[in-house]
Amino acid sequence: MKRFINTIRNIWKIEELRQRIVLTLLLILVYRLGTYVVLPGVDAGVLAAAKESQSQDGILGLINIFAGGAFSRASIFGLGIMPYITSSIIIQLLGMAVPYFQKMQKEGESGRKKINQYTRFLTVGVTAVQAPGYIATQITNIPGAVPDVGSYWYMQSIIILVTGTMFVMWLGEKITDKGIGNGISLIIMIGIIARLPGAFLFEVSSRLDSQGGGLIMFLLEIVFLLFVVIGSILLVQGTRRVPVQFAKKIVGNKQYGGVRQYIPLKVNAAGVMPIIFAQAIMFIPAAIATMGDQSKGGFLMAFTDHFGLWYNVTFAILIILFTYFYTAIMVNPNQLADDMKRNGGFVPGVKPGKKTAEFLDSVMSKITLPGSIFLAIVAIMPAVAKVLGVSNEFANFFGGTSLLILVGVVLDTLQQIESHLLNRQYEGLMKSGRIKGRTSSMQLQS
Repeated sequence: MKRFINTIRNIWKIEELRQRIVLTLLLILVYRLGTYVVLPGVDAGVLAAAKESQSQDGILGLINIFAGGAFSRASIFGLGIMPYITSSIIIQLLGMAVPYFQKMQKEGESGRKKINQYTRFLTVGVTAVQAPGYIATQITNIPGAVPDVGSYWYMQSIIILVTGTMFVMWLGEKITDKGIGNGISLIIMIGIIARLPGAFLFEVSSRLDSQGGGLIMFLLEIVFLLFVVIGSILLVQGTRRVPVQFAKKIVGNKQYGGVRQYIPLKVNAAGVMPIIFAQAIMFIPAAIATMGDQSKGGFLMAFTDHFGLWYNVTFAILIILFTYFYTAIMVNPNQLADDMKRNGGFVPGVKPGKKTAEFLDSVMSKITLPGSIFLAIVAIMPAVAKVLGVSNEFANFFGGTSLLILVGVVLDTLQQIESHLLNRQYEGLMKSGRIKGRTSSMQLQS
């Protein structure tokens, strides 16, 4: 406890770090307050009463979690940061397939600024497309939610939603530049954490009920959750270090190179993207089934139960497939091999060039299989928790996208804080070793 207090004091002594943390907290507070500001003309009471009787599952539930509940409240931040994430993914995929974007990625800082600008413009377009659908499916379809629906109200609401998303994006960028941690990830994490206290209290009350199993069952749940968190940390942090030897060069009286370094290939290079893609695909058969006669839905009706056996088996298989797909997009063995060759590096025992690319591809294939299986297990863990008697709300924190985002963002933020401490000759956050975030580069610097 004494060490923890000393660490807090050291953090507060560093003026720059203190200012960054305070600014981050203030910007997050602005975002949280904005999630409760309802669109003009919407009856919040009618909307809340209707939402209580509806279940927010599938991709809609995922969006609502990422938006911190603003999605279901028809807030000015109703679409949250999701349009920006969608735009970033599209630009990232274009960077893999379109030569123009590939060229920008290689232009350094100027190219990065151009890509960010394109992402912002695309975010405006994506939000403008999503806003009418959001209004039609989440607001105007509820009787009495909007007493006076007209063309002016539609246009006003679309403009406000687009502006709200751009403002949230600006908050995220300001946190990244002037605050601590990755702003976009922090905003998503805060939205997830906002749902935790209510779910926790509901779980405690249900367990202490006469039929809930008592305090012992609740403590067992917490222990189980702790092991799941530890497993998620191992999944996020796990790397396969490939040794790289650099040729020795002598320039004047100085020697360069001749040392061994490592390329940290992530066990889970795809992050949470396979879960997001798989969840979006799984929402399609559920939507088709609910559109028709539910009594004749047949096999498709099995996919409306997000804690059911068939849903989770199919979900796990899709995650494994998408993990291989997204890893192939994210990690380019040929580019890694070319970068090593250009910098005078080579993998001991492997010829530079094509042989190195084949070796790296073989290593990635071997570590991606256990990584994808472990990711699938983490993704279906909420269903396992539900089978063990955990409530629906609290079960969502036992795995899936929510837990992986929480773990990754916390590690990244703590890593930045520790860097500030170590740079000013203070002790780090841990007695031994250093905190490692998710952002370790897999490419050599040119």
